[in-house]
Amino acid sequence: MTTRRNFLKGGAASLFLPMSSYASEVAEASDKSLIIVFLKGGPSSIDMFDMKPNAPLEYRGDFNPISTCVPDIHITEHLPLLAQQQDKFSIVRSMSHSDSNHGSGDHYMLTGYKPNPTFQSKQMPNNHNPSFGSIISHEKGGIGSVPPYICLPTMHKSGGAAYLGSPYAPFVIAADPNSPSFSVPDLVPPAILSDNRISMREKLRSQLSRFEGTKEATSRVNRKANSFDTFRESAQTLMLSAEAKKAFDISREPAKLREQYGRSTLGQSCLMARRLVEAGVRCVTIQHTDWDTHDENFRLLKDELLPPLDSAISTLFADLADRGLSDKTLVLVTGEFGRTPKIDGGAGGRGHFPAAFSLLLSGGGLNSGMCVGETNRTGMSCVGGCYTPEDLAETILTSLDINTHQELHSAEGRPFGMVNGGKRIKELF
Repeated sequence: MTTRRNFLKGGAASLFLPMSSYASEVAEASDKSLIIVFLKGGPSSIDMFDMKPNAPLEYRGDFNPISTCVPDIHITEHLPLLAQQQDKFSIVRSMSHSDSNHGSGDHYMLTGYKPNPTFQSKQMPNNHNPSFGSIISHEKGGIGSVPPYICLPTMHKSGGAAYLGSPYAPFVIAADPNSPSFSVPDLVPPAILSDNRISMREKLRSQLSRFEGTKEATSRVNRKANSFDTFRESAQTLMLSAEAKKAFDISREPAKLREQYGRSTLGQSCLMARRLVEAGVRCVTIQHTDWDTHDENFRLLKDELLPPLDSAISTLFADLADRGLSDKTLVLVTGEFGRTPKIDGGAGGRGHFPAAFSLLLSGGGLNSGMCVGETNRTGMSCVGGCYTPEDLAETILTSLDINTHQELHSAEGRPFGMVNGGKRIKELF
């Protein structure tokens, strides 16, 4: 498969960068965006958002619940800042599916489709499903010169466009926004190329395109080459755009706000995500690792994982609200599954547990300050029914004003359902 990084070997002008010709039309219809904070590895819901203080010790663990700013909703003592923002988000405590594997579980949560049996053996088969970001890019297009879909600080394997094709693949910021030397090198042309030389090269390239619009140009053989021209033109637009460079320049943010987000990769990625949606990006997916706490679950959560999550997510919710962006920015905080309610006595950890887990949803016009669903006394199962990744997909896309009943099509014209029969999480609407 050709990747965006392959093209970088030929210089920044060969970037993959999707831009839609109908972006302005879509923008008038709906300007909502999505931020996904994906906690890769599987965060421990029972120690964070669905605590069981009255369960036996081998279930409830070391942490205590604290009150939030919403009466009768409690979360872990190690998320005190987030507790004071509970009115800005809702907890879905009754998420469930049957895939306890990393990779395929990730794919399920990031696409709304359970992978077929060839997924694990073939890694990423051609018939896997597009991510939410790619669907949103396909349906909404971009605004101005910023890409419609961005991943940082890395791209998850299930964050791609699949059968929708490379025009809807994400732009990847493969760098740590918390680094003092952070920059997006793909915005900078090679040192030997000035803006004038880039423009001259583009003019020459256009003069040499003699087959445009002919059978040769539209044949299957030349389809990839034509797509590459589109990406190159989009990349040139990005490199020459003051608007895009400004959006990516996190150093413009006040030092105090950067500290509030937290001087961590996660904190600065969340701040960058806010900058990007403010600039018109339709979807930003942040991948954060490693939440796979098989050993030392409580130490890792307390000392390494929860503090940066607390500052990053609480400040993101408050910042979006302060800027009037909450109603048009949906934020999803989730992993691929939760952790086993019963503690592994020997290792002090928790295993993979997809049967009942929690996630957070904020903004985008959804109801906030709620707990949706519940689990039993030990957190082993949902009470009164569960919500699935299919339901999550329907909820996300519907809240973004996307018609989920339409079909998507591959480059070859094969039809696919946008969602796989899910239903909205009705309490949030």
